[in-house]
Amino acid sequence: MDRGKLFLKRYLKLNPSVCLITFICLALYLPAQAQTQQRGKLEIIKDPRIDSLIAHRYSKNKGTGKAIRSGISAYGYRVQFFSGPNRKAAFNAQNKFQQLHPELRTYINYKEPNFKVKGGDFRSRLEASKLVQELKGVFSPLYILSEKINLPKLDPNTTPQ
Repeated sequence: MDRGKLFLKRYLKLNPSVCLITFICLALYLPAQAQTQQRGKLEIIKDPRIDSLIAHRYSKNKGTGKAIRSGISAYGYRVQFFSGPNRKAAFNAQNKFQQLHPELRTYINYKEPNFKVKGGDFRSRLEASKLVQELKGVFSPLYILSEKINLPKLDPNTTPQ
């Protein structure tokens, strides 16, 4: 043991900076080794009625074909036909649009200070531009906007154009 102590004293006198760096490295390395993560085991405990509720909801929505219920959405196009600060005018524009096209959904958004009313869920810009041509005399200005839409129900009896 005397030799070890003697070596340590001589080493500290000759290289104090090297000894300090070695000590710091060891002080940082050892706690890092203690914190290594090991894979654990996860056990999920849930009520079996949850699975039956999910299955019931799925079977109920399966045949409807409504995109809102199934949560299917994608990017497509909508036609904006009103933008302004008047809430009542926005709802009037929405009602007017719904009278002209009851088969299309409308959406009202409020971003301070304006209400924006949009209609339709179109997969292509061409479909949206057909609606713009129909609405030209009724609303102005009309804009075609690209945004996330609720996918419309596909009719199996029609062929794509």
